[in-house]
Amino acid sequence: MTIPAFGLGTFRLKDDVVIASVKTALELGYRSIDTAQIYDNEAAVGQAIEESGIARRDLFITTKIWIENLSKDKLIASLKESISKLRTDYVDLTLIHWPSPRDAVPVAEFMQALLEAKKEGLTRQIGISNFTIELMQQVIDAVGAENIATNQIELSPYLQNGKVVRWAKDRGIHITSYMTLAYGKALKDEVIAAIAQKHNATPAQVILSWAMALGYAVIPSSTKRENLQSNLKAQSLKLDHEDMAAIAKLDCNDRLVSPEGLAPEWD
Repeated sequence: MTIPAFGLGTFRLKDDVVIASVKTALELGYRSIDTAQIYDNEAAVGQAIEESGIARRDLFITTKIWIENLSKDKLIASLKESISKLRTDYVDLTLIHWPSPRDAVPVAEFMQALLEAKKEGLTRQIGISNFTIELMQQVIDAVGAENIATNQIELSPYLQNGKVVRWAKDRGIHITSYMTLAYGKALKDEVIAAIAQKHNATPAQVILSWAMALGYAVIPSSTKRENLQSNLKAQSLKLDHEDMAAIAKLDCNDRLVSPEGLAPEWD
């Protein structure tokens, strides 16, 4: 199974706002939806999916296990609760949202519990999020690289995370990019604006196309129908070598997501 290159993120969207976003996205043709336990919106996402009338087999649903549920006695029970909220019998991908702070729960413990959830049919694929090279190695030691569908990391034109990407790629671990538009900062970039003008595209389309051209999955979110529709068109935008080289030069290690007490020691 492969991870869809393009999906809908739901971070920071709740209640009626997330219901509207998911319903609109599904109506426009989105089929991959990304949520998480800590987003506190799984039930609303589940409602939107159910009310859309789209067959479950046509959807790809991702959720993430929060740090409080990482121990082997909590992980599977918490995933079952997530599945219930999402009004489904299984999810397509389950990620460990963040590594356990201060290694309170060892990597081997939560990864083996997650692999057990896969064996039980609760999730089709498993993976990780916000994991460094050192932590990815621990994951591989625990369950094997072949069991890791993706590492979802912050990745944008301003934080291209080359070291982590290369290490993961060398071991067959796919990358999913979140915060691809850098909280909107990259949309105002002059280099990206020029590329957008050249292709008669939007800056968001350029950035998303750039990430997908590098082989990453993207999960942009929006509450506006026109942006949801516009972002979809990134899938058909083809950037040339010159465009890709220009965006590569924007990398400046500008990390926007690094919660104190939660973030690992970044590479």
